[in-house]
Amino acid sequence: MPLSNIPRRRAVRAALVLPAAAGLLGGCSEPARPAGASKASPSAAAGEALRKRAAGDSAGLLARYDATIAAHPDLAKRLLPLRAEVARHAQAFGTRVRAASPSASPSGSPSAAASPSVSASSVPTRPGDALSALATAERALADARAAALLDAPPELARLLASVAACGAGHVLLLKEH
Repeated sequence: MPLSNIPRRRAVRAALVLPAAAGLLGGCSEPARPAGASKASPSAAAGEALRKRAAGDSAGLLARYDATIAAHPDLAKRLLPLRAEVARHAQAFGTRVRAASPSASPSGSPSAAASPSVSASSVPTRPGDALSALATAERALADARAAALLDAPPELARLLASVAACGAGHVLLLKEH
């Protein structure tokens, strides 16, 4: 198929999602620690605190996806692939995550890391508004992760950058309604 026949949205989506996915896979591996590196150094402690915060942020975003799917089961087909990416991000930061069920339960969320402050009742009632709320949460988290790059050790900075890029791609996909 000639490039001129590829729809613009598909080209933009591929340009955003494919590099982010490749970056995520490359940033997920933990590099070997040099033999003389101290595990308790101040920069290591700061990096671990940043990793824990990133894990909590991913768990919170995962809970938002779960609550949105529970409140709007008709959006599940669209949201489950994005939710799966967010779950992989949470796992990369060290959070234990259960898989989502294809049919979300209205009584609760399928995530082990679900936050009690996020529930199906806190999700906007209109599907478009619910998608916009998710896009806003994704954008805020991607921006926060990009800002955190300056304080992160190199391997965590790569992971944060990859996950932030993926989140920015999710924003575009969520706004496409």
